[in-house]
Amino acid sequence: MNKFKLSALALSVAFVLTACNSDDGKAGKDGVDGTVGETGTPGVNGNNGVDGSVGKLTRIATVPQGAEVTGLFLTEAGDLFFNVQHPSDANTQVDAVNGKPFNRGTVGVLRGVNFNDLPDNLADSPVPSTEMERQTVMSAVGEYQIIGQSNDVFEGLPSGLGVIHNIVSGEKVVESNTPDFNGFIATGDGEGYLFSNWESYPGGVSRMKIKKDQFGKWSVLDAMMVDFDQVAGTAANCFGSVSPWGTPLTSEEWIVRSSLDTTTDASWNDPENTSTDGIEAMTAPDFPNPYRYGYIAEITKPTQAEPVVVKHYTIGRYEHENSVVMPDRKTVYSSQDDTGGVLFKFIADNPEDLSSGTLYGAKLTQDAGSTEPSTTGFDVSWVELASASNSSIEAWISEYDGIDTSDYVEGQTSYMTMADVEAWANGDASYPSVENGGSAVTAGQSMDDRAAFLESRQAARLKGATAEWRKLEGLSINHDRALEAVGGVESVAGEDVTRAYLYMGVADLDKTLIDDEGDIQLSARVKDCGGIYRAKLEENYDLARIEPVIMGGTYRSSLDGAERCDVNQLSQPDNVIVMKDGRILIGEDGFQENNTLWMYAPK
Repeated sequence: MNKFKLSALALSVAFVLTACNSDDGKAGKDGVDGTVGETGTPGVNGNNGVDGSVGKLTRIATVPQGAEVTGLFLTEAGDLFFNVQHPSDANTQVDAVNGKPFNRGTVGVLRGVNFNDLPDNLADSPVPSTEMERQTVMSAVGEYQIIGQSNDVFEGLPSGLGVIHNIVSGEKVVESNTPDFNGFIATGDGEGYLFSNWESYPGGVSRMKIKKDQFGKWSVLDAMMVDFDQVAGTAANCFGSVSPWGTPLTSEEWIVRSSLDTTTDASWNDPENTSTDGIEAMTAPDFPNPYRYGYIAEITKPTQAEPVVVKHYTIGRYEHENSVVMPDRKTVYSSQDDTGGVLFKFIADNPEDLSSGTLYGAKLTQDAGSTEPSTTGFDVSWVELASASNSSIEAWISEYDGIDTSDYVEGQTSYMTMADVEAWANGDASYPSVENGGSAVTAGQSMDDRAAFLESRQAARLKGATAEWRKLEGLSINHDRALEAVGGVESVAGEDVTRAYLYMGVADLDKTLIDDEGDIQLSARVKDCGGIYRAKLEENYDLARIEPVIMGGTYRSSLDGAERCDVNQLSQPDNVIVMKDGRILIGEDGFQENNTLWMYAPK
């Protein structure tokens, strides 16, 4: 990926966006009644205050060359964890805090600062200009402390942090350099378990038991890689969340290709299909079943000696970036990080139990006559896809176990086809024959709902949901503000929460968002820079409206005339966190030489 350092000398045209559709500021206090004059006439009330100004971006930190800002997690105590994902291995500078270079994937924390008690105005961390600044973490507040880096060994983890092994032989197959989501489960004051995703093929999740001393420094007491063997391993663990009942939810972003997903004519088990994307290295000697990957996995019993992983097939199979559970402990929103993706909703049958329920896809209606990304919103309705349980979906998935290259027949496929999904969407009584484009496994069988859960994107599209998002990234709410808002309480600690929102990062407003087709037809003006959207939480935590909050800004270089993202504005926002006071934290996965961790005040 090319990186561009921005300079005032490179600017010929500057186009900088500030906040869009930001929250209104609080009204000023009424003036005090005037004193009674000689005639006994009361004084006049003072005028209401002026609405607050538009929002403000503050550069909280920058990460080293080559790295993304990933893993934003804010604890109840105000500790902010975030990661330095895949930094350049050419980084050699050693900072004074950590005494080591940032040339490996890094899990860390901003120590010495409480993000639940930040002042309203902070000075920006500078845009890095020296080699030291470009190769280390620079921050406006606190000090960035490394907790662990790729391949670090700890008590209980001699094989190294982020190392993935074959399920059968135990042989090392991946040394991951890509830490992503962090989730902290507190077990006491200043101590607990930090879960971190490792976004590789295959992937994994680490658990480090950490403790903070009186000076704010964290130490690792022991560590482990969570055991995914009982669910056939895991793939590309991207962002995630912690459920309201205290279990990490890890997202399998990468979806193992089947014949429906590939851009070639080869099926997954075609001997000519030479790439199984590392998954076969994890499952060998068994050939991998593609339908066992691409889900939300819940890590239950997270503080016990052996956490138990449960994959929730009910939430659908697609490129999961993030899922977040609402305070009702039943409603789950999930983002698909791909071109032509869908915003999904899942409603569980029972609170705190994601093993059964109903899956929905969002249908968007764009504001009439509007295409400007910074002002165009969408009304939202929900298309019901199907209801099922993990156990019923597991039975469908198991039909594809044991299939390998010896089962391949030229011109046929053992996996689901578009004709299968179309037959389901049309309400056909049975699956089509192989001659009519069906699968060798299901041809002629009575129709069931497997299409909704195994090929969720195409199922949602054919049922009328909008499948046009491009790199729909992190989703976030502040749980307490959301709970109070939907419950009708007017304030929490003096803050207005009658309007609580689900925030959504969109890294790239390109391709299906700007192609002048379908439900979403935006202009291409800031296509590469991305932006942040939000949706007000309605009754029962429903979403009925999505609106832009802030978009990236562009400039045109005087050197080559190319349009690029402004270093002082957003550049491909990825994960998003909502703070208790309503401000949001945004991590970049962009084109800058040094990606930024931003704080945005939306009012």
